[in-house]
Amino acid sequence: MHPDLELALELADLADAVTLPRFRARDLHVDRKQDATEVTEADRGAEAAIRRGLTTARPDHAVLGEEEGLIGSPAARYRWVIDPIDGTSNYVRHIPIWASLIALMEGDEVVIGVASAPALGRRWWAARGEGAFADGDPIAVSAVTTLAETHLAHAGMGTFYEHRGGDALVALAKDVWRSRGIGDFWMHCLVAEGAFDVAVEPIVSLWDLAALTVIVEEAGGRFTDLDGHPGPAGGSALSTNGRLHDEVLARFR
Repeated sequence: MHPDLELALELADLADAVTLPRFRARDLHVDRKQDATEVTEADRGAEAAIRRGLTTARPDHAVLGEEEGLIGSPAARYRWVIDPIDGTSNYVRHIPIWASLIALMEGDEVVIGVASAPALGRRWWAARGEGAFADGDPIAVSAVTTLAETHLAHAGMGTFYEHRGGDALVALAKDVWRSRGIGDFWMHCLVAEGAFDVAVEPIVSLWDLAALTVIVEEAGGRFTDLDGHPGPAGGSALSTNGRLHDEVLARFR
């Protein structure tokens, strides 16, 4: 196993040790950020734990986290990208669909990704060129080739109408076999596993996607924004089994 992946898995253990004990806690402290999204003591504590681990293990690497921003040189060759709890709104409402996302980027390429969802009892990971795994077992995307067979996951319908392509999503949902509004990290991990064939969301940040990009791609899938640009930095996301990607992209253009 790649040493940076080993480290990322250890960092995920540190995050889980903070987040899981506070999940469903009656005295959980919740604040609102300027964009009105929730942030909890567990978000801040998990990010702090990961940063401490990186300060010791990779002191020359930059770290970008959702809660504390960028620490280190913007020109650093290596940059860790952290979302301490992806799905905080689920976390505060006692819904177990949330995860700590940890990625390592070399320049603009994501080379390591871990998504740890302790309330689901699941963890996904990948290293560039070494395949993708869920709980230690190799995973791969589906072989579906037509929209009529497609299992589609998406973020909330209202989010698409607010930010991009609500009518396009409705039309797509009418043409696929089945669709589900799951959102957040889990739908992209399920694309990597082959349970879904397509997952789409109209507005996201780098830390929401970096770890997921390499997991999907190493499972044989494709990951772009809704304009077709590869990688996690485009502000929107489309993950697919690869076979359906161009057809779905065309729907949002």
